[in-house]
Amino acid sequence: MFQFDYIRPAAVDEACAALADGGKASRVIAGGTDLMVQIHERDKRWKDLDQVVDITGLAGELRYVRDEGERIAIGALATHTDLECSQVIRQYLPCLSQACATVGSTQIRNRGTIGGSICNASPASDPLPALILADAQVEIQGPGGRRELPLASLYRDKGALDLAPGELVRGFWFAKLPEGSRTAFVKLGRRKALAISRLNAAVSLLLDGEGVIREARIAPGCIFRVPARTATAEALLVGQAPTRQLFEAAGVEVSDEMIRRTGVRWSTEYKQPAVSAVVCDALTGAMGWEEE
Repeated sequence: MFQFDYIRPAAVDEACAALADGGKASRVIAGGTDLMVQIHERDKRWKDLDQVVDITGLAGELRYVRDEGERIAIGALATHTDLECSQVIRQYLPCLSQACATVGSTQIRNRGTIGGSICNASPASDPLPALILADAQVEIQGPGGRRELPLASLYRDKGALDLAPGELVRGFWFAKLPEGSRTAFVKLGRRKALAISRLNAAVSLLLDGEGVIREARIAPGCIFRVPARTATAEALLVGQAPTRQLFEAAGVEVSDEMIRRTGVRWSTEYKQPAVSAVVCDALTGAMGWEEE
């Protein structure tokens, strides 16, 4: 195990001050389901770890799920179980509830937080595509005050976040999807349970009165260096009547976009058809169609 100082602040300002003092040698801990494993395994990312700032004492301020009228707000310390079971999330972004329900075991979901899942900066985060789908904003606090930015902009590169020394994520918010939106989340892992995602996708479809797709959102996970929606695949769907063949074409477009952005790699032969299938299954699920 690494040796480090342990600090448990009583206020967000205290946490920010401690993080600023510790600089790059500091790390926030909330649920600990990622960090404690990494420390135990002596992950080289934390070889210089000098200080752990435990923010679990800030739950009164940072653990919430709120309907704020035009938008939904989520505190960084909301757990996966909180989001899985929240009636607010089930009503306004059900794919996020679905995604959180797939995270680890019951014990992991009870401990792990949405803030930790996002700030771990893993492309395999299950809640991340649902929040990207919703164009979520992230609320950040640091020694200089508070700021907001699009969640997609928080990621500078794989494993790196746009957080200055002393800054931490307070929470997230997103505007409610248009009424009548249908969402779904699909995950592909090495096994059916307790598996880290190899691929995943969150989707949303909005149909008009004639059954034509008026709006489409597709947010794949695990395939880009930073999270993003796929505009070309979304455009392919808009103005069309939903069919299995259309959804297959959208899945192919997402996999083609993966190759355009990241190039051909050793895993492409496996990933290309898998990405297509995951996206197609998610779109099919959003329509409530039975899998073939």
